[in-house]
Amino acid sequence: MLSPHEVATLMLIKDASDQTELDRADLDTLIEHQLVSLERLESGRRHPCITASGGAILNAIARCR
Repeated sequence: MLSPHEVATLMLIKDASDQTELDRADLDTLIEHQLVSLERLESGRRHPCITASGGAILNAIARCR
C-alpha cells in the first residue's frame, strides 16, 4: 500500500514537467514497486517516468473520485 506522499509523488511525476522537488524516499519506493522508472536523457540526467502499473494505479484513483 502506498502512503499519501507516495501517491502525491506519483501524480507529480505524471503531471509536472519540472520534477526537481520530489522526495527521494518516495521516489525510491515507487521505483521499488515498479510504478516509476528512471530514463536517461541525452543530457545524462535521469528523468522519472510512470510505468504501465503506475498509470493503472492513477487511473484507478481517478475512477474513485
